[in-house]
Amino acid sequence: MTTQRFFRLVVALFVFGTLVVQADEAFSVEGTLAARAEKDAMMRDNENSPFNLEKHPVVFSPLKYFEPDAWVFQSKLTVLAEPEPITIFDTKGRARDGELYGSLKISRDGRTHLVRVYRMEIPDGHYFGIWFTDRTTGKETYEVGRYLDFERSADPDHIYTLDFNLAYNPYCAYSPAYGCAIPPEEDFLDLAITAGEKRWHDSE
Repeated sequence: MTTQRFFRLVVALFVFGTLVVQADEAFSVEGTLAARAEKDAMMRDNENSPFNLEKHPVVFSPLKYFEPDAWVFQSKLTVLAEPEPITIFDTKGRARDGELYGSLKISRDGRTHLVRVYRMEIPDGHYFGIWFTDRTTGKETYEVGRYLDFERSADPDHIYTLDFNLAYNPYCAYSPAYGCAIPPEEDFLDLAITAGEKRWHDSE
């Protein structure tokens, strides 16, 4: 990871309430489990973890996940001819400005779904991201929704890998100190995405 990319992730921590451990693009059970162990260690030990925040300390316990599975898709990015200005509200009622930048297509069980990609403003420029809800939201998974990282390629023909095993909860899922972006209704995916992170509170 470059120094610039690391800095952007740290900025995103404070703006969006997330900090993410990166994993390899290609899906593997071993790689997914290793990335989860690394993230648990970071959440337990890192001073910027929501579990270590002095104002609202939370007792750490390991994050909870679905078993690794091949919920992995490949797609080109369709960029809007004119990105659509958008205001997203967070769980504390604050407005975040950005743009609906484009979308990816995924196919599952004979149906095609659009995954929307946002470009959100942060102090040093912008940050690309994906958030979504699905049929598991509020049941097996966090009631606000889950996030996926997105790093845009300069190549317009780039094929992106969308791995839902990397879907994660924002920091507000663990601590009331954080506010996190609420996915709009348009970001609902009519699927039960049994991959990635589960609810941390009151989950089995």
